[in-house]
Amino acid sequence: MALRLLIIGAHPDDADYYAGGTAALFASQGHVVHMVSLTNGDAGHHQMPGPALAARRGKEAKAAGAVIRAEYELFDIHDGELLPTLENRSRVIQLIRSFNPDLILTHRPNDYHPDHRYTSQLVQDAAYMITVPAVVPGTKHLMKNPVIAYLPDAFQRPYPFQPTVAVDVGPVLDQVLAMLHCHVSQFYEWLAYNTGTLDQVPSGEAERRAWLGEQVKKRLRKQAERFRPTLIECYGRVHGNAVEFAEAFEACEYGAPLDQAAARRLFPFVFGAGIK
Repeated sequence: MALRLLIIGAHPDDADYYAGGTAALFASQGHVVHMVSLTNGDAGHHQMPGPALAARRGKEAKAAGAVIRAEYELFDIHDGELLPTLENRSRVIQLIRSFNPDLILTHRPNDYHPDHRYTSQLVQDAAYMITVPAVVPGTKHLMKNPVIAYLPDAFQRPYPFQPTVAVDVGPVLDQVLAMLHCHVSQFYEWLAYNTGTLDQVPSGEAERRAWLGEQVKKRLRKQAERFRPTLIECYGRVHGNAVEFAEAFEACEYGAPLDQAAARRLFPFVFGAGIK
């Protein structure tokens, strides 16, 4: 039976940036992947904010999803203005119930960006409520919570990211790069401007892609070293030590337990997955 993976990010490149490799592995095995941005991304540019940017980012996200044959959905909430309101909680409850995922991936609640923090809070606030019939009665309730896990980050307070499952994404690295390459407004324009590296972005298509590829490899290689103990737990010592590019996820206690049995079921491409 096909698994259903729901990745809920705050912005139209978060899902594939943090979990694109895992999404590609799910899709490659015939599972269903749905990527969501709770904002429309209309503030993420130094020259063209507003409706035109929202439309552009919507097209970029859909193109990224098409790389792995996944649907990419954007909410119509302004970038930088996401709040954990009852209205937004109801929309997230409806989203989760309608898709009926086996696994949800989302941000951790401690993060530099308020949209990331509130995305996490909205998912956590929706977790139990999706099983309550009287809450948002217009959408049929679920009988049980899905597993919820956090996307990786490097923040230390109030506690650092603690990986539960680590995934070897080396086999789908080209697909990860292809997805991120679709987000032209971000990786070649806004984020480069915001980090003071705009002068380093090549002008040619192939050159830009190669430039982005080096950044993607550097980040995922660093994650593999950081999550090496978990990779070894999941894949065994030989494979775990050989992984060059990795993503990892931390169990959220508000969802169904991500125990060893759940990990083996939900991450079938992580052979011999071992859970702490």
